[in-house]
Amino acid sequence: MKVLLIEDEIRISRQVERGLTEKGLQVDVSGNGDDGFMQAASGEFDIILLDIMLPGRDGLSVLSELRATGDDVPVILLTALSDNNERVEGLNLGADDYVTKPFFMDELVARIYAVSRRNSILRAGPLMLNLITREARFGDEDIFFAPREFSLLECMMRSPGKIFTRAQLLKYVWGYGFDPQTSLVKVCVRRVREKIDREDYRAIETVRNAGYRFIGAEM
Repeated sequence: MKVLLIEDEIRISRQVERGLTEKGLQVDVSGNGDDGFMQAASGEFDIILLDIMLPGRDGLSVLSELRATGDDVPVILLTALSDNNERVEGLNLGADDYVTKPFFMDELVARIYAVSRRNSILRAGPLMLNLITREARFGDEDIFFAPREFSLLECMMRSPGKIFTRAQLLKYVWGYGFDPQTSLVKVCVRRVREKIDREDYRAIETVRNAGYRFIGAEM
């Protein structure tokens, strides 16, 4: 599971990053709201831990802008004891949960998995992905995806209609921070299409000179 932590207090961010990494989670950290929003909007993360009080955009602004773009990535707010009004506003804006500082790591991890379970199913017409069991179905048919194929489809289904560049998909699916100039993405997209495209259903659209986007549309 890929976690984005947007937190400007270095002590807290280091503690959380270390604790989640020890639990086997992959953690990226941002120390301000502007950079955090850009990372969050990339569609690369399974869950976001979002402090409310941040330099740049505050946490509620980050959350509001994400939801305004149709991004439904799970968000857990990190709040201070005195932030009751902000917690309520955050939940109204679309936050999935909140944790009050100071918190125990075991509590935070439990909240992460609880929110993930509630957001574990992705659907687009007859296509369904279960993010917990890593199972896929198209209508009544079980579909087997190799791990990279599943990850690529998951990434795109989380942000339907968004154009993903090859570099973005390479980073999310393969973990590359650079473009190795290979056909990995093209081949993976082709294999996904072969498994779920039908005469009356198209999953992934190629956008000329830009990349790919998930449409999941019945034709």
